[in-house]
Amino acid sequence: MSLIKTPQEIDAMREGGHILSRALKAAVDSVRPGITLREVDAIGEASMRAEGATPSFLHYKSSPSDTPFPSTICLSVNEEVVHGLGNRDRVLLEGDVLGLDIGCWYKGLCTDMAMSVYVGSNCPPNISKLLSVTKEALLAGVAAARVGGDVKDISTAIEKVVTPHKYGNVRALVGHGVGHEVHENPHVPNYVDARYPSVKLVDGMCLALEPMFGLGGDYRVDTAPDGWAIVMKDGSIGAHFEVTIAITKNGTEILTPLPV
Repeated sequence: MSLIKTPQEIDAMREGGHILSRALKAAVDSVRPGITLREVDAIGEASMRAEGATPSFLHYKSSPSDTPFPSTICLSVNEEVVHGLGNRDRVLLEGDVLGLDIGCWYKGLCTDMAMSVYVGSNCPPNISKLLSVTKEALLAGVAAARVGGDVKDISTAIEKVVTPHKYGNVRALVGHGVGHEVHENPHVPNYVDARYPSVKLVDGMCLALEPMFGLGGDYRVDTAPDGWAIVMKDGSIGAHFEVTIAITKNGTEILTPLPV
């Protein structure tokens, strides 16, 4: 299936992306000390279904032999940087950092987005900075995505933002194409690596950009005992921000606006 989306497909992805953004906002607005991950997950799912979209992560399998993912939202707490299960009865506590990664199908096309938030009030300066730098790196990647450019331009822009802060820039996971499938080519790393081929950015390409950083400075990750969550190897707090973009000859558009 073509990795390039038609204008009509991008229109549908824009509609679905705004539904997804509202679902993420509903989930984020529910986050507080004392709520469970299962409750947050249910709120996000109800929001998207109310607008005619369906979860793209729930029951997702990357191959037929895989165990299906059991929740609508990947809800990752503290050292869990991504892929935390949203069907847990884990209670959020004051001082936790929660990553919310959510996707949906709408009119046969899918979009993907994520953000990390502090649970409670009085976010410590080091956590606030980690979250703001991760978001800044994401937006720098978006700004670097232009028709005629290269995926390496996005990688360079993201890496340039994070390097001075000495955060761990996760290398085992990358951004990706999106739209016809949950994960499509090309890979979009958050760092420059000659092992990744040059990929030209062309009109109609849709990508999910998603920097993932760790507070402790070590980029290495492990898989948690549950077999799902990806955790920072040094046990430090992780942060994750993501948007789906459409790159066209008229400019680059964020199809999944981050909630404010």
